[in-house]
Amino acid sequence: MATLLLVVIYIIFISLGIPDSLFGAAWPAIYEEFSLPVSAAGSVTFTISACTTISSLLSARLINKYGTAKLTAISVFLTATALLGFSLSPNIIWFCLFAVPLGLGAGAVDAALNNYVALYYKASHMNLLHCFYGLGVSVSPYIMSLALSQQNNWRGGYSNAFWIQIIIALIALCTLPLWKKVHLRKQEPEDEVFHIVSITKLCKLPAARAVFFILISSCAIEYTAGIWGSTFLVNTKGLTAENAAKCLALYYIGLATGRLLAGLAATRLSSWKLISIGQSVLITAIFMLMLPLPTSVSVGALFLIGLGNAPIFPNILHLTPQNFGKEYSQSMMGAQMAVSYVGIALMPPLYGILAQKLSMSIFPYFIVLLFSLMVFSIYRLRATLKEQQIKQH
Repeated sequence: MATLLLVVIYIIFISLGIPDSLFGAAWPAIYEEFSLPVSAAGSVTFTISACTTISSLLSARLINKYGTAKLTAISVFLTATALLGFSLSPNIIWFCLFAVPLGLGAGAVDAALNNYVALYYKASHMNLLHCFYGLGVSVSPYIMSLALSQQNNWRGGYSNAFWIQIIIALIALCTLPLWKKVHLRKQEPEDEVFHIVSITKLCKLPAARAVFFILISSCAIEYTAGIWGSTFLVNTKGLTAENAAKCLALYYIGLATGRLLAGLAATRLSSWKLISIGQSVLITAIFMLMLPLPTSVSVGALFLIGLGNAPIFPNILHLTPQNFGKEYSQSMMGAQMAVSYVGIALMPPLYGILAQKLSMSIFPYFIVLLFSLMVFSIYRLRATLKEQQIKQH
């Protein structure tokens, strides 16, 4: 039963990835149709991220009231509604309106399921969970590229993604009884009651602050590459929107592959070792993008950025109960999701503004700044945790 529930959770997590990569793949066609500046993407991504931050911070309260299972099912239906709305949107204002249910639904699913897996499953399961997210974001650009090949029909891409999303929402709804059965067998409550701790209090903890900056930088890299990778290839390498969308799919395949490999390796390697390996791959990819090399190398570098960044986010999340205690894990997880979306909300739009004023070619230099923040924050976190262990002994 527990294994079956894990499979259901994996399927539901695909729904979290599907919307995330659609927008980046479709944006070159969308801003052209709506006659918008390229930086206007920030209005949509910021709205999504702001709403995700709100629902993440409320996750502990919502789970205490409704339970993980019900909250998850409702949230997936919200994201499906948003995708349908995007496919029908006549202008950017409607895009921003439908970004609200997408953000609210995504934040609740993200915080609830990450904490649930961190509490009840192993590190390998956490990495595989995010591998399924990677599967969702890998499939979406391909779906969008097929639609774009038909006279830039990005609306058809969103419509097709909606049908996948609604099927997953129905799976979440039909499997609600499974959650109760699993916990009855384990003689555990269906959902633990978590202590509510404000993000203000959490920010006073040095370890929490370090974690926040790690997640902000990792997510900023992931989403900046996902949203602007396609446009970067169009503007600096001369690819068509259709071909750039296909190349962007390789970036997300790298993300999914990295999390699959990390999940398999987690039985032998610690979370910290997986994070270190990921950083090594990531810096190699960034230098490949910086050099004046052929288009194929740049596409390969995007793949490696996904591959290297892949294990960092899930392994930091899995360490949450260990670093902050099980009873505080949901509040911390919600706060982690919230600050992650601060990076997602601010950094891709910031890059868009800088690229418009300077050049799209600043992309690798922007990524390397985020990477430097990540490296410093990981160093601070490990030093803080070591100090805490010494004090306890």
